Amino acid sequence: MPVLMLIRHGQSAWNLENRFTGWMDVNLTAEGEAQAVKAGGLIAGEGLAFTEAFTSMQTRAIRTLWLALAAMDRCWLPETKSWRLNERHYGALTGLDKAETAARHGDEQVRIWRRSYDTPPPPLAEDDPRHPVNDIRYAGIPRELLPATESLKTTLERVLPFWDGSIVPALKQGNVLVSAHGNSLRAIVKHLFGLDEAGIMAVEIPTGNPLLIELSDDLVPVAVRYLDADRAQPLPPLP
Repeated sequence: MPVLMLIRHGQSAWNLENRFTGWMDVNLTAEGEAQAVKAGGLIAGEGLAFTEAFTSMQTRAIRTLWLALAAMDRCWLPETKSWRLNERHYGALTGLDKAETAARHGDEQVRIWRRSYDTPPPPLAEDDPRHPVNDIRYAGIPRELLPATESLKTTLERVLPFWDGSIVPALKQGNVLVSAHGNSLRAIVKHLFGLDEAGIMAVEIPTGNPLLIELSDDLVPVAVRYLDADRAQPLPPLP
C-alpha cells in the first residue's frame, strides 16, 4: 500500500509578517529552514522508501523539499516542479498585511475571502507586476490558465489535473512526497478524503509538519497522522 507524504513549506518571511503571500515568491525564515530540516528528520525516522517527489514553482516550497531531502539523505530522489501546486492566488490582497486589510474591509469580508470555499478576492489587472503573466517562470504557460485571483474551489480545479496526471501514476509505483502550500495541499486533502465544503474549512495544515497518509491500493486513505504530534492540527476524517 502506498504512502503519500504532504509537507507544507516551512515558515516564510511573509508568514512571519502576517501578509497575504499567494503566488509572490518569498523565501523561508531561519525558523522555516529549521522546520524543513526537522520535517526531513521525522520522515527519515519512518523508514519509508520514496520513489518520487513533487513541489511547486515557488522558492519556499522548493527549498523546503531540498532541505528535507538533505536531512533524509535522499537528495538524489527524482523531483518534478509544477505551477499547479502553487499556493492559492490571493489577487489584489497579495502582499497586504492581514490585520490592516481587516481594518479596511471589515473582519467579515476578509473572513469570507480567506475561508469561504468559492469566493475569491478582487482580481489583479494583467499589467500589475504581481500578476503571474509578468513572471518569467510562467512564460511557457498559456496566459488564460494563469490566475488573477483564486478561491479554494478554483485552486482545486487547478491542482486536480496535476494530481490525476502526475501524482496518481507515481503513487501506483510507490511512495510519494509532495512539498507545497497550505491551500494547494488542502485541495488535495479535500479531493482525496472526499470532504464537503464545510469539512475542508476545518482542515488547517501547519508549516513544516509532515502529514503521512497511508493509502489502499486503489488510493483510498486508510490512516492519517502528523509526524510532529506537538504541532498537529485536527485531522481529516477517513472516508
